[in-house]
Amino acid sequence: QVQLVESGGGLVQAGGSLRLSCAASGRTSSSYRMGWFRQAPGKERAFVAALSRGGGNAYYADSVKGRFTISRDNAKNTVYLQMNSLKPEDTAVYYCAADRGAVVTTTIRAYEYWGQGTQVTVSS
Repeated sequence: QVQLVESGGGLVQAGGSLRLSCAASGRTSSSYRMGWFRQAPGKERAFVAALSRGGGNAYYADSVKGRFTISRDNAKNTVYLQMNSLKPEDTAVYYCAADRGAVVTTTIRAYEYWGQGTQVTVSS
């Protein structure tokens, strides 16, 4: 089992950057495929980015491709989401998720473990 804690959210102006962190405790994060999801007010939780156990395969939602980068430091049991060129429509609560599956996935229901979320607000 793994526990996930996100940090790094906040208020930023459009065009700015933030880096979210997801610290994993319990079993080492290298045993899990990892994902970032977000939920805006009144909307369903949506896929943002996902990364394989070893970090070699990454997938992104079309809306963030070219602006966001997911990465992991298995030595620190931490996964990151670097967010650049932020837009007001990126405003949401961002969640980190983990699963023991072997193949990286963008499917929300495939992820077994979730963090509590961190708020990202982008002002125009």
